[in-house]
Amino acid sequence: MNKIINVGLASFGMSGRLFHAPFVANHPLFRLQAVVERHKNDSREKYSQSKLYRSFDELLLDEIIDLIVINTPVQTHYEYTKKALELGKNVLVEKPFTVTSDQAKELQQLADSNDCFLSVYQNRRYDGDYLKVKEIIESRALGTIKEVEIRFDRFRTSISEKIHKEAPIAGSGALHDLGAHLIDQALQLFGYPKFIYADLGFLREKTQTNDYFELILFYENELRVRLKSSTISKEKGWEYIVHGDRGSFLQQRFDAQEDMLSKGITPTTENWLPKVQYPNGILHTYTVYEQTVAQHGNYMDFYQNVYESMVYGKLNPVPANQAVQTMSVIDKAIESFSQGRKISL
Repeated sequence: MNKIINVGLASFGMSGRLFHAPFVANHPLFRLQAVVERHKNDSREKYSQSKLYRSFDELLLDEIIDLIVINTPVQTHYEYTKKALELGKNVLVEKPFTVTSDQAKELQQLADSNDCFLSVYQNRRYDGDYLKVKEIIESRALGTIKEVEIRFDRFRTSISEKIHKEAPIAGSGALHDLGAHLIDQALQLFGYPKFIYADLGFLREKTQTNDYFELILFYENELRVRLKSSTISKEKGWEYIVHGDRGSFLQQRFDAQEDMLSKGITPTTENWLPKVQYPNGILHTYTVYEQTVAQHGNYMDFYQNVYESMVYGKLNPVPANQAVQTMSVIDKAIESFSQGRKISL
C-alpha cells in the first residue's frame, strides 16, 4: 500500500485556495490534514474533512502532519520555516523563498542538519509556455543562444490592500513577487550568470514599493538575458523572446491553469485543461517557419515530484540550494539598483 502524505496548509488565501489545496486534496497520495485560518472559515466549504487551526503554532503541534506548506506572506517565511525545521518537520515554502539570501542559506543548512525535506513552490516551471520554451532551447534548433527576453506583465494601476506586497518593507514589491519566477526560469534555462544590472521602477501613483523591474543577466559567450515586469501593461506582446545564431523563437505567456482554478475547475493527475485552439508561438530558423502551440502544463506534476522525492528519494523538484541562488540574484539586483552599476555575481 502506498504511503499517504498528510499535509498542513499554513494559510487559506489565494495561494492556498488555488495553488495548494486543490492539488493536495485531489492527488490520491496526499491528504489535506489541516488548514490554518486565523479568523475565517472559508476552507470548511470544500475541505470540511480537514482540521481547522487558528494559528501556525497549533499546526506545528499536529503530529500526524508529514508536510507543512508555508504559503503565508514572504516576511513570515523565514520565521515559520525555521520553527518547523527545528521540530524536524518537512516543509514546502511558497516563492519567494525568503526576504534575503542569508535567510535562505540558513534554512537550507538547518534542513540539511535536521535531515528534513525542504522545497520551494516554483509552480511556473510547470506552465505550458515555459515548458515549450525549454523544449525548443533543449532541441538546439536555434543554435547557440545569444539574446533572451522574458516578461511577466500585469495591468494593475491601483494599489492593493496586501501590505506584504505593497508596504515599504523588506520583501515587498514586484522584484520579490514576480522576479522570483523569472529569475528561477532564467537560472533553470541558462545557469547562474556572471554579472547583473538592475533597474527598479515606481510607476503607479503613491506606490511605496517597486512595481517595475528590468534585470540584465550577463553570461559567458556574450549571452544576455533580460527579465522584465510592469504593472501598467494593458496590451501584451511576446513574453518569451529567444534569439540564437540559427533562428528565433517567440512564445506568448499562455497557461490556463490559474484561470481554470479560479473558476473552480478540479485538477487531476491527467490533463485537465481545455485543448489549445490556436497557435501561440513562432519558431523561425534557417529551415523552418512554424506556428507552435504551448505544452499542457500541470501543477499536479509538482506535487507528484514532491511525493516521489519524499517517499522514494528521487530528486527534489525545487531544492533549497536553487532557491538560495534565486534569492542571491534578487539581493544583487537591489545592490545594483542602489549603486547604479553592473554587479559581479
